[in-house]
Amino acid sequence: MKKKIIFIVTSVLSIACLCGLVYFIKVDSFAFAWVLNFLLMACAAFLSDAMQSRYASPYFLEKKWEQKGKLYEYFGINIYRKLLVWTGWEKLTRKTLPIGNNTEALTKLYQQTKISELNHTVIFMIVLGFNVYVALIFGFSRSLSLLILNILLNLYPIFLQRYNRPRIKRALTLSQVRHQLIN
Repeated sequence: MKKKIIFIVTSVLSIACLCGLVYFIKVDSFAFAWVLNFLLMACAAFLSDAMQSRYASPYFLEKKWEQKGKLYEYFGINIYRKLLVWTGWEKLTRKTLPIGNNTEALTKLYQQTKISELNHTVIFMIVLGFNVYVALIFGFSRSLSLLILNILLNLYPIFLQRYNRPRIKRALTLSQVRHQLIN
């Protein structure tokens, strides 16, 4: 019951904030695109923390077409990773979610990739809806800030989670085997 109430209250507050954002900032501006993405990220983070799902869907498993990350490398995921280090985002993330050498830390990191991917996927779809609306009403050129920020702040993070998760899973499996051998 508590989860449902938190979900409903957070959803209503998120929608109210979105309505306020649309009312106060022009939807075809860079400021709107920037604030929209970070507002949705805050709402998604709060909801995912409150809901505490297991994220057990087969969607999160690596697919054959992903070619062990080669597809993401082709789309420049390694450049994006360097960009995250250069901007300081990686250091900030590691403070809140350190990568440890133990099974517990790897399990937490593995779970966090699922949470992050789902959050970014939902945000990507919402921003894409705004992007299509702005493109239809104001023209494609006025929707570019939404499109570019959506790619940088949502699509590439989805790619990054899908790229990292199989590697973390392999490290987790090795850690679990090593732990079983020691005990």
